Amino acid sequence: MTPPSLASGQPIRREALTELFKPRATDAHKGTFGSVGILGGAAGLTGAAILAGRAALKLGAGKVFVALAQQPLPLAYDPPYPELMLREVDELLAHSDAVTAWAAGCGLGQRPQALAWLQTLINHRNRRPLVLDADALNALANSAVQASWGAGEIILTPHPQEAARLLETDTATIQEDRPAAAQRLAKKYQAWIVLKGSQTIVCAPDLTWQRNETGNVGLATGGTGDVLTGILVSLLAQGMSAILAVPAAVWLHGAAADRLVAQGHGPIGLTAGELADAARSIRNQIALQ
Repeated sequence: MTPPSLASGQPIRREALTELFKPRATDAHKGTFGSVGILGGAAGLTGAAILAGRAALKLGAGKVFVALAQQPLPLAYDPPYPELMLREVDELLAHSDAVTAWAAGCGLGQRPQALAWLQTLINHRNRRPLVLDADALNALANSAVQASWGAGEIILTPHPQEAARLLETDTATIQEDRPAAAQRLAKKYQAWIVLKGSQTIVCAPDLTWQRNETGNVGLATGGTGDVLTGILVSLLAQGMSAILAVPAAVWLHGAAADRLVAQGHGPIGLTAGELADAARSIRNQIALQ
C-alpha cells in the first residue's frame, strides 16, 4: 500500500488536523500517551532543553525525560514543572527502550562529549522518531556527526541559516526558493524537513510539501524553535504518524502565536515560554467543541 502524501504546494488546513483534536478515551493512562526523551541543554543553554520539555509536557505526552548535556546535572528538577524528569544523558540512553520519541539539539552545544552522545542516540534509537534541531543540525552540517539513522522517522527543523549550512550554500539562495530548498534537504537526508520562517515549509521524504499560514513576527525571538521541537516530539510520542504530526505541530505553533497576539501579548515582547500554554489551550478548546 502506498503511504499517503501531503497535498503538495497547498497550505496546511486545520480541517485536515482532526487527529490533533481527537478527544481522549476516558480509560487512558500516562502510558497511553508515550514518553518523550530530549537531549540538549549544555552549560549556559539549559533553558533551551527545558523549554522543549515543558512544551512536550503541556501538549500531552505521558512522560517527559530531559537529558541535560552536563555532568553533573546543574539542578535536581525544574521547580515550576517538577513533572519533568531530569536525567544524566548516559542513564537515559541506557534505557532508550523507555522512550517513544526523541528530540535532540536544543542547546546541545558542540563539545566533543555532547556530539558523542548525539551520535550514540542517532545510532541506537531503535527506530523511534527523532527530531533534530539547532546544534544537532550544525553538527550534521559540519560532519561532526553522521546521518547513520537507518529506519524510522527523522525530522529536521532548520531555520534558513541552518538550512544553508546543511546544503553548503548561503541564506539568500535558501530564501529565493524555499520549497525547492526544503525538497533538496529532504532528498539529501531522506528525512522530513521543517524549513522555518515566514510561511514555514513542511516537506516529506517523498518531496511533497505544504506551507504554513499561521504565525506572526512575534515568533522572531529566542526559544520559539525549542518550543516547536517540544510540540512536535510530543505529538510523535503520543503515536501520531509523522505525516500528521509534522504539519500539525507547525500549524499549532503558529496558531498559538496568533492567539497570543490577538489577546494583546505581542507581537512585540512575545516570549517562547508563553507559546506552550496557548497551544495547549487551542488543542483542548477545539477537542471539546
